Amino acid sequence: MNFTISRRDFLLRSSLGLAALPFLSWPLMAEENASILPMGNAPVPLDAAWFPSRVHAFVWRNWALVPLKRMAEVVGAKTGDLEAIGRSLGLESPRGLTTAQRRRAHLTIIRRNWHLLPYEQLLTLLGWTAEKMAYTLREDDFFFQKVGSLKPRALPLRWTAPTAAETARAGEIAKLVRETFPNGALEGRQPLFTFIEKLKAPLAKASKPASPEDGAPLRMGYSYFALCGDPLLDPALDPYPDGLLARLAAVGENAVWLHVELSQLAPVPWSQDKQIQRRLGALRELVARAATHGIKIFLYFNEPRSLPTSSPVFKQHPDWRGVEEKGFNAICTSAPEVRAVIRDGVASICRAVPALGGFFTITASENLTNCWSHDQGAKCPRCKDRKPAEVIAEVSATMDEGIRAAGGKQRYIAWDWGWKDEWALDVIERLPTSVELQSVSEWSLPIERGGVKSAVGEYSICAIGPGPRAQRHWAAAKQRGMRISAKIQCGNTWEFSAVPYLPVLENITRHATALRDLGVKDIMLGWTLGCHPSPNIQAISEINSGGTFETLAEKRHGKSHAAAATFWRECSAAFREFPYHIGVVYKAPLQMGPANPLWPAPTNYKACMVGIPYDDLKAWRSIYPPDIFAAQLEKVAAGFEAAIARLRAAIPNPPTALTEELLFTEAAAIHFASVANQAKAVLARDAGDNAALVRLCAAEAKLAGRLHALQSCDSRIGFEASNQYYYTPHDLVEKVINCRWLASRVQ
Repeated sequence: MNFTISRRDFLLRSSLGLAALPFLSWPLMAEENASILPMGNAPVPLDAAWFPSRVHAFVWRNWALVPLKRMAEVVGAKTGDLEAIGRSLGLESPRGLTTAQRRRAHLTIIRRNWHLLPYEQLLTLLGWTAEKMAYTLREDDFFFQKVGSLKPRALPLRWTAPTAAETARAGEIAKLVRETFPNGALEGRQPLFTFIEKLKAPLAKASKPASPEDGAPLRMGYSYFALCGDPLLDPALDPYPDGLLARLAAVGENAVWLHVELSQLAPVPWSQDKQIQRRLGALRELVARAATHGIKIFLYFNEPRSLPTSSPVFKQHPDWRGVEEKGFNAICTSAPEVRAVIRDGVASICRAVPALGGFFTITASENLTNCWSHDQGAKCPRCKDRKPAEVIAEVSATMDEGIRAAGGKQRYIAWDWGWKDEWALDVIERLPTSVELQSVSEWSLPIERGGVKSAVGEYSICAIGPGPRAQRHWAAAKQRGMRISAKIQCGNTWEFSAVPYLPVLENITRHATALRDLGVKDIMLGWTLGCHPSPNIQAISEINSGGTFETLAEKRHGKSHAAAATFWRECSAAFREFPYHIGVVYKAPLQMGPANPLWPAPTNYKACMVGIPYDDLKAWRSIYPPDIFAAQLEKVAAGFEAAIARLRAAIPNPPTALTEELLFTEAAAIHFASVANQAKAVLARDAGDNAALVRLCAAEAKLAGRLHALQSCDSRIGFEASNQYYYTPHDLVEKVINCRWLASRVQ
């Protein structure tokens, strides 16, 4: 059964100052409210029983992120009440976040309170409207999917004074915290988001970059810390400050991209946005600034965006209504008027920002766009008689027409992500030859890990592309005279994204060399992850300019290049043992690592896409038997640890650049070892092997302590742009509490 908060009730209570108080009932979701706050099947939330109470868990998880005053408003307490709770748990005075930093942490705040608070209290905690929450869950890199496409039906949390038993349990936690972290700094020694100011700072010894060249081979990346949604409205949240642009140019990038919506930059009938000119002005300024660093700006379009089924647009234009999905309808691109809107919108952007580098699109993404984007076109009265390839190619052709109509020099790249094998070649055959084709390089590459045969889906550094799918698509495009590009991940991947980059440079350079030898010059360096300025990005530029693995090591590490090259090779070989499968990549607790709790009984929650993994071992391991899954992860972790030990023995006092690579490699090793532990812990728990479970609890607590020490000194660990912080130092302390509590229950 679906539940939601009535929009009318919410607005009424807000106007009366009652938004923080519990609702007397959760009305059944009415049709007019279906798009406001999605609930999914609204299961019973999980209880963090290692804390004395829900209030204690609430205080712990928000202590470093949300001001005490706001927290008190949420639960109806005095700030002194909550401060006393925090102190009783052993927490130190919160450093807190600035307002701008908190705006960069909203996904982290939502995720850590997902099971603790109902929507109305989450809105108070964030200071948001229901509309903003609904938009974020849907459009912020489809975040609702990342939390399982469901909202646990938490009851409103109200302040009550702790009981004697709760106070005693809090004292036990405080004692454990003092013993395990005797030097304190539970919140971390380096404040969260410190890296942003460092990346914004002017780059020392910056060389004068060349002017961006029209038509030059692309090396295109993303911002390491851009927010999804509406990046051009707020200067305080600039995704590309000059310091970052200079650093990206220094490692060889000459283009970067922004995720925007057509309605944000061009007038369209389905939007009444009043900020278009303001955004266009900001885009012109960004394009001009980036040009001083030799960098072009590209826009990512995923259009046309679907609208709520009840949208008045469909009443005014019934022939625009496309297929329906989860209360939204596609805007049907088989309607000529819709294509005209898209064409004219693109043209208006090109005229307004003539120095814009170009556009790229995904036409079969997670978002519902054209009627065949989710393979449902047969349900549309207009698209049912048209082939998927015809509709998909037509969308791309329309984008390209917009550029030509404006007489622009902008490039247009059609990305084949999501195109089905049975009609992908037909799409390529139908595209205008002025369109450029981009393909995920490693997709469909055959691999074998631990005796299990599989193929790469996407987002892999452990397997060295290109694969047969991309080569087939590139060959078809080249035969028609089209320009081609490769989408790769070179910094990190969903195999592990909680550090800025993985120094597996042999894998990166081998992939880059293979692309160079195939004549693939244009490269998209990564999606929203792995875009920190790094030796990995530098590797692409080095190989494309005729360099080698060895010359890269010399440029990066000078006198230490031989030891560094050995380190890179050993890390690369270890990573090639990773148990790759698209299910493993998206569902295993690879990003959370030791921050993911151990549960005393099956939670019955399904692992979410790079979100909350729970204890869903079946989804984590995908096609791998449990023992092989764990063993392969242990091989990766052991290989990383061995490479670290050898490098430290060879260079006892490594220079800064090597120290950074060692830091990120150790963090990765901890994550992979932890996922293996967690898999074994689920097996031990379900088999009733309490002795094994106790040992694994101790091992996990140790890993959490090690990772806490690393994250404490480098605020980049645990962060990724589209998910923000997967975990904070307090989460790793919580894992120690969780492990000790679980061990005490089963001993």
